Amino acid sequence: MSGKKGRAAFVDLGRAFAARLEHSVPQIRSEQLELVDPAKNPFFGHARAQFFLAYRGAAAVGRICAHIDELALETPVEQGFGPGTGFFGYFDAEDEMVARALLDAAEEWLQANGMTRALGPVSMSIWEEPGLLVEGQDHAPMIMMGHHPAHYAGWIENAGYERAQTLATYDLDISHDFPPLVQRIVKSGERNQRISVRRVQKSRWDEEVKVVLSILNDAWSENWGFVPFTPAEVAYAGKKLKPIIHEELNMIAEVDGRPVAFMLTFPDVNYVLSRINGKLFPFGWISMLRWLRKPVGSGMRVPLMGVLKEMHNTRLASQLAFMMISTIRKEATRLYNSKRGEIGWILADNQGMLAIADTIGSQKNREYAIFEKSLQAQTGANSDR
Repeated sequence: MSGKKGRAAFVDLGRAFAARLEHSVPQIRSEQLELVDPAKNPFFGHARAQFFLAYRGAAAVGRICAHIDELALETPVEQGFGPGTGFFGYFDAEDEMVARALLDAAEEWLQANGMTRALGPVSMSIWEEPGLLVEGQDHAPMIMMGHHPAHYAGWIENAGYERAQTLATYDLDISHDFPPLVQRIVKSGERNQRISVRRVQKSRWDEEVKVVLSILNDAWSENWGFVPFTPAEVAYAGKKLKPIIHEELNMIAEVDGRPVAFMLTFPDVNYVLSRINGKLFPFGWISMLRWLRKPVGSGMRVPLMGVLKEMHNTRLASQLAFMMISTIRKEATRLYNSKRGEIGWILADNQGMLAIADTIGSQKNREYAIFEKSLQAQTGANSDR
């Protein structure tokens, strides 16, 4: 499946599956089309993909993407990817028979392109929607979060996959202050004249994006699943994120005037997308513009934060994190009357972030799984593509 019409059919089938799922939030179709378009998404500057649709008679009953990320192939094996690792993503199926045929098709394509291992679902960059939702279907996802039916996990496992990694999000009541321990840590940091926490400045947005992503590429460089952002992806991410960035919700921490940490917070655009049913036209754009200017009542998600690697496992690193998140909490409640925050994804083995999530009193509310399977044995499967 390829070409503009093929990509549209692929996206529209995914939208149809999502519409059936309780608590799913309809996304903007043009944004979804852009993500699978090699001419528009810079991910394809270092990756190649094949999209599959499954049919039963004339009816489309499932979809999957198989893709290979050249940068992921260059990463150390101990960090989760490395040579021979291909991916599948955008997985939807009417039943388990269809699921097996789709997975077989993706595996065959990956094998034909020299891969010895399949990992997924990852749709498509690890920075977009990694993992399959396995816990937390009982409430709506926040911005940039996948939402999947619980039975998909069993179908994937029955096809010979095992869990490779677990990611989770943590829910937090931000309507009241953090525990006394956190307040003491924050006040101690505020007395340290070497430390400053400042807002991201949209007036010099391109520079700020480079600062944030340079810290991210360093801070996350040894994490499971890390793939560095390319300059083209930096520019693309900056352009896409700017409309939802509010300076008072996004922080850069400096030590002796040097940026060493950041924390990004996005108001939950799903709040307004659910109200306009994911449609900007004819009148949804009015609601969207109003909300973008002042997202009153919106939940807040912290999708990314990072501290330079040289500071990992130090008291200063956690102090900077508490200072940033405390400032953001105050601003979100003061300016937007926000009641709820969400942190994540957090890797199951990221002890530092798990400790921060526990200290501020958050609770796990969603869990995602990434599965893996060796492709060294031939699948020998047939599928209708």
